[in-house]
Amino acid sequence: MRWIVLLGLVVVLVAVGTVLFGPDQGESRPLDPADTSLKGSKALAELLRGQGVQVDRVDSVEEAAAKGPGRLLLITSTLYFNDHDLAEIQGDRVLVHSYGSLDALAPGVETEPDPARQRSREPECALPAATAAGSAFLGGAAFTGPSGSVGCYPAGDGWTLLSYPNAGGTTTVLGSADFMSNQRLSEDGNAALALNLLSTGKPVTWLVRPDEPPVGRLPGEAGRSVYDLMPAGIPWAVLMAGLSVVLVAFWRGRRLGPVVVEKLPVVVRAAETVEGRGQLYRARRARARAADSLRAGTIDRLTPRLGLYSGADRHQIVAALAVRTGEDQQRVGGALYGPPPIDDNGLVALAGYLDFIERKVSEL
Repeated sequence: MRWIVLLGLVVVLVAVGTVLFGPDQGESRPLDPADTSLKGSKALAELLRGQGVQVDRVDSVEEAAAKGPGRLLLITSTLYFNDHDLAEIQGDRVLVHSYGSLDALAPGVETEPDPARQRSREPECALPAATAAGSAFLGGAAFTGPSGSVGCYPAGDGWTLLSYPNAGGTTTVLGSADFMSNQRLSEDGNAALALNLLSTGKPVTWLVRPDEPPVGRLPGEAGRSVYDLMPAGIPWAVLMAGLSVVLVAFWRGRRLGPVVVEKLPVVVRAAETVEGRGQLYRARRARARAADSLRAGTIDRLTPRLGLYSGADRHQIVAALAVRTGEDQQRVGGALYGPPPIDDNGLVALAGYLDFIERKVSEL
């Protein structure tokens, strides 16, 4: 057994070491046209390029503005960007995860207070890009728009896709963009909807969260994160602490072995125990306590036989017993929940009646 535990400990240590000191696989980047993870959107970017659409990945407002006018700007994040600088870029605009920037990037669009559950939805609108695609996986947020806007894929009192003309082109606001991800693109009409929205004959400027956020946006001195400020010995200290805990647990843990059965000095038969307890009740004239014990035992044994749950009240038990045995309901209730017997003969009679009821239920 010790060798098995030791082998398991070695396997755990190897796994922990691989995770802690192995090569960094990198985090997934949602809706990034260069990311091949489930949350990325490289599949959509390749489909667009296959249709002859130029897709340019940028991670700053300056790069997006430098691409020039006459393009479609896909904004997947506004966390590190200035909304007003983005609003100055003219042309078609598709907004995703930009609820806090709607005043600058999509004036007149309001977000509904209740979130929309993400699920497959029907377009229920006249927008050609949506009607041609059919059902799509949308949700996240719902919107209401200004006059002249077209809403698709309804959720509550709003729409999870909203499109309306702006001064330099068309603005489209999406409640969520999971349908553009590598994971969801092949479901429903997700691929068709994404291609219809982005493949408009114009090059696509795909704005993503920057690989290296600006210094002023990161915590710590000179823009360093909490991991940069952490001393180099912390990972080793955590590893040593984990090993110490495992070794102490192995040292002080309970050993598995044969069960030790203690030999009793005296073996007392169950009948003698019951008889002795009854004599104690009689000596103390504890008729009420003896009656309560008899009644409680009878109720515990009969409740499952009557098909009742353990917490059933007295009225349910009495009614069920009266129906099953044909006995008078008042007599059954008095036997189970009535006052205690006033003498030994009454206690004996109660015990006999309870035994009669129990046997009658068992025979049915």
